Amino acid sequence: MNELKRLYALCQKSDSVFLVVLMRYLRYRMSGKMIFAHQQAIIKWADHISTNGPLKVGLDYAGFAHRNDVTYLNVDGRLDCKGAVSIGRGCRMAIGAQGRIELGSRVFINALSTFIIMHTLRIGDDCNISWECQFLDDDFHEIEYEGRKVQPSSDITLGKHVWVGSRVSIYKGTTIADGCVVAANSVVRGVFDEPNALIAGNPARVVKRNVSW
Repeated sequence: MNELKRLYALCQKSDSVFLVVLMRYLRYRMSGKMIFAHQQAIIKWADHISTNGPLKVGLDYAGFAHRNDVTYLNVDGRLDCKGAVSIGRGCRMAIGAQGRIELGSRVFINALSTFIIMHTLRIGDDCNISWECQFLDDDFHEIEYEGRKVQPSSDITLGKHVWVGSRVSIYKGTTIADGCVVAANSVVRGVFDEPNALIAGNPARVVKRNVSW
C-alpha cells in the first residue's frame, strides 16, 4: 500500500495518469520487468529490456518538461538496467540491432536527452545526466583523409558517480573515469582516465583536478 501511495504521489507531481502507469506496470511485470512508464512513453521492443530494479520512463518531475512530451525508446538491441534507473521525459533512445546500453544502479537521466547507440554504451552507478545531452557512438558515414587514424573502439564508457552537465555531446570512443564532472555544452571525444576531474570545452579537456560533487 505504501508503494502505491508513493507511486500516486509521483504521478501527481509529474502530470502522469496514475491508472495508466499502474496498468502498464502490471503488464510489464507479467513478463518479469519493473517498468513504470508515463502515458506519453513509447517503448518499442520492451522484451529486449532487462531490469534489476525499477525503471522509470518519463515519470520524474522536471519543471521545463510538458506532460505531452513523448519519450521514445526503440530497443532493437539490448537495454540492461542493473538497478534503479530513471529516464526523463522527452528522451529519445535508439539502440541498433547489435547495440547495447548498460545502466548502473541509481542512474538518473534528465529530460530531452538523446542516445543513438549502435555499439555499446556503459554508464556506471550513481551517474547523473543533465537535460538535452547527446550520446552517439557511430559516425554512420566514413570520411577518408590523409593521416586518418583507425578508432580502436566505438564504445562509450562512463565510470561511477559521473555528472554530465546540460547540452553535453559525447561521441564514440569516449571513456570518462569515476567521479568526473563534464561541464555544460562540452563536446567530448577521447579517453579521460583521470578520476575526479572537471572536463570542459570544445574539444573537451581536463581543466581542474580533485573535484567532488
